[in-house]
Amino acid sequence: MRKLLSLTALTAAALTLAACGSADDASSEASADTVEMPADSALEPITDAPVADPSATATDAPAPVVPEPGATAAGDAAAAVADKALEAAGEGEDAPE
Repeated sequence: MRKLLSLTALTAAALTLAACGSADDASSEASADTVEMPADSALEPITDAPVADPSATATDAPAPVVPEPGATAAGDAAAAVADKALEAAGEGEDAPE
């Protein structure tokens, strides 16, 4: 039973992989006519000047983010605790060198 299941799975995988390839003539090599865009035309310099978008306005820019007073106070308190911890460990500004 196990061999039959393995053989069935292997057959399904082989058929799936065989169905993926759909080349009419595998002997034809890729040329500039058979690819979507030749590399030379993709790398040509752009000569067009940029144009302003009349629908874009200055109000499209997001408003600057101002931290809340509580968040600033919490950050200041955390910095003070970190300073005290460094001093207690002997690595702060007042530690002997």
